Amino acid sequence: METKLQTGLLADPFSKKHDTGPGHPECAARYDAIWKALDKAGLPARTVKLTPHAATEDDVARCHGQGYIASAKQDIANKRSQLRTGDTAIGTHSWDVAMHAVGSAMAAVDSVFEKRTRNALAVVRPPGHHANADRGMGFCIFNNVAVAARYAQHKYGVKNVLIADWDVHHGNGTQDIFYSDGSVYFFSTHQYPWYPGSGLPSESGEGAGAGRTMNCPFPAGSGMQEILGAFQHQLIPTMEQFKPELVLLSAGFDSREGDPLGRFKLTDADFAALTRLTMEIADKHAGGRLVSLLEGGYNLNGVGQAVAAHLTALAG
Repeated sequence: METKLQTGLLADPFSKKHDTGPGHPECAARYDAIWKALDKAGLPARTVKLTPHAATEDDVARCHGQGYIASAKQDIANKRSQLRTGDTAIGTHSWDVAMHAVGSAMAAVDSVFEKRTRNALAVVRPPGHHANADRGMGFCIFNNVAVAARYAQHKYGVKNVLIADWDVHHGNGTQDIFYSDGSVYFFSTHQYPWYPGSGLPSESGEGAGAGRTMNCPFPAGSGMQEILGAFQHQLIPTMEQFKPELVLLSAGFDSREGDPLGRFKLTDADFAALTRLTMEIADKHAGGRLVSLLEGGYNLNGVGQAVAAHLTALAG
């Protein structure tokens, strides 16, 4: 009888060294709030502890241009407060932390393909889904989920990858990186109009990627009916044709009710239901392989509870 695999958890306190400055919503206290909630729910004891490592610049270059990588490294070394490419706060240790965030995503991918875990959650900072090939923006330095997809293709020969993104903000960087690539399907539910201003249904891919991007924008005040409906009625049928071999989740919890940077109304129970639905896609098409990466979520009490609900669902 085959032993049932557990869920992997990678939560690295090193991420707290990414210092965004006083009053910034994407702060080190997010990590503490999440860990406190997971610990209170007894979840670390129910999961497999995964060990993080730093990515290399070659890993990052699967999605980002060498010029941008060099400029980000220089900006951090020069003690700038922001990347020159835009609105991304940085501190002394931000390069090392960003490389560990990418490496954490890769380590989580390894765990599901090496059958050490069934699925995995990586609690990473900084988030990644706004970073495109040549620009960091919106709290993001490197696109963790995009590099994870390319890493799975490079190391494990995966042909088709699904990236689903339920953050309240559109994952413009992820969309840009794969917009003309037919091997990665990008699906996003997000508030519109809202930062960063992209994510209309008409943005559906081009060239080899035509029809491989699906955007589901909803107005402020939207909640489970709209977002679960999009997953049920649009994503699931589409995956019957696409058949992903790996499911990656940009898990942004700023779509939770009460978040200071979003106006969606999802509850902790809603995140658990969305998690189970995404797991069904992974179970049917990808041998259960699902890797979830933290994106947004800025209400400190709320993000901890939401991540705990999400991990509880992942762990079954």
